[in-house]
Amino acid sequence: MAKVFIDGAAGTTGLRIHERLSGRQDIELLHIPDEARKDASVRAEYLNAADVAFLCLPDQAAIEAVSLVSNPDTVIIDTSTAHRTQEGWAYGFPELKGYRERIAASKRIANPGCHASGFIALVQPLVACGVLAADAHLSCFSLTGYSGGGKKMIAQYEADGRDALLVAPRMYGLAQNHKHLPEMAKISGLSTDPVFCPIVADYLVGMEVVVPLFADQVDGGIKAIREAYQDAYAQSAGGVVSFMEKADEEGFLAANAWADCDTMQVTVEGNDERILLVSRFDNLGKGASGAAIQNMNIVLGLQETTGLELR
Repeated sequence: MAKVFIDGAAGTTGLRIHERLSGRQDIELLHIPDEARKDASVRAEYLNAADVAFLCLPDQAAIEAVSLVSNPDTVIIDTSTAHRTQEGWAYGFPELKGYRERIAASKRIANPGCHASGFIALVQPLVACGVLAADAHLSCFSLTGYSGGGKKMIAQYEADGRDALLVAPRMYGLAQNHKHLPEMAKISGLSTDPVFCPIVADYLVGMEVVVPLFADQVDGGIKAIREAYQDAYAQSAGGVVSFMEKADEEGFLAANAWADCDTMQVTVEGNDERILLVSRFDNLGKGASGAAIQNMNIVLGLQETTGLELR
């Protein structure tokens, strides 16, 4: 039975992973004493005793945790931003062609960012097949529930007498240096970072990522995009990422429609002149803990969707 350790189990992603793994009978979850969570020597013991170790830590702490691992058989799944564009790390989005095999063979797996997952799912298949040019100048806006900001933001949104500005959606990443941008461009195969507008709104979970295009940016128009998505996601294991030609809800697309599950829905809206690429998913599911568990299943040779909540 595989031994699994979560370094940083007190954070939002770590808690979700722990909750979802605690009832499984096919793994042994290692529990570090609370008083030893910040003791590097004790953490090193647990990291090296694990077959799979999840890092649910800030970037610098994740880098330090990797340096504590001396066991060549320990698989690290890092949920931070620290290693997502680093050589020697497999990018943990198995639905992209060739990535599942890299994940299965790797000891170092970088779990994707939530916004990045939605963008890459929309753009990478189009660049890979030539429907969208690698030098395309793109924009993207992404709506997320406030759980994406971690415990501090959750407390702010759920506090009594909270700031009235929290009622309305709030854009952030205004300086265009959001930490997900490097992976968004690199994994998608783009030569230029997109103009990125992330927006946090007053609901707990759910994400909607939108990439608008003009028809002259696309080789083959909407038809070619749909064919590319059908090819890319037809073999998605258990339908974790699924393509739907039309997904509107009476003229609307709700950002929380795929909350509380690990499925990502990809769709195309618009017309022959202006096109909208849209992905919707749970920012703590396929955008974080669900993706991490999916990657663990792959690297352990288990059924890929074990423990996932799919629709």
